[in-house]
Amino acid sequence: MLMPKRVKRRKQFRGTMTGKAMRGNKISNGEFGLVAVEPAWIKSNQIEAARIAMTRYIKRGGKVWIKIFPDKPVTTKPAETRMGSGKGSLEYWVAVVKPGRVMFEIAGVAEETAREALRLAMHKLPVKCKIVSRADLEGGDNSEN
Repeated sequence: MLMPKRVKRRKQFRGTMTGKAMRGNKISNGEFGLVAVEPAWIKSNQIEAARIAMTRYIKRGGKVWIKIFPDKPVTTKPAETRMGSGKGSLEYWVAVVKPGRVMFEIAGVAEETAREALRLAMHKLPVKCKIVSRADLEGGDNSEN
C-alpha cells in the first residue's frame, strides 16, 4: 500500500475539496488517462486495487502511471467511545482528488485495450470518472502551448 515514508505532523485537519484541480489536469506521460469528475478522498488500498485491475488486464504490456499519492492521514475513534479524550488514532491514508484530476495514465497498448483497462480501474474507485485521450485534453485548450 502507498503511504509516505515520514511526515512532519502525525495528524492533519480534514480540509476542503472545493474547486477544480489546478495541477495534474493534463496527461503528461501516457496516451490515455482516467480523470475524476467529482471530488473525493481515495484510499491507498483503492489505488492499489485499481492498479492491479489495470496491470492484470494489459498482461504486463504497456506502462501504467499512478498520478495521485495518498499523503493525507485520516484518523478514527474506536466504536462505542465517549466524546472527548483527544483525536483518534491514524487508520488509513488518502489522496485528495478534485474534479479534473488525472489519476491514472496508460501507454504502450492498443486504444480498446487501454480503454477497457481504465474501465476496470474505474469500478474500483469511489468517484465518478471519465476516460480521456491525450488528444481530448490538448484539443480543448491549445492557447498555453
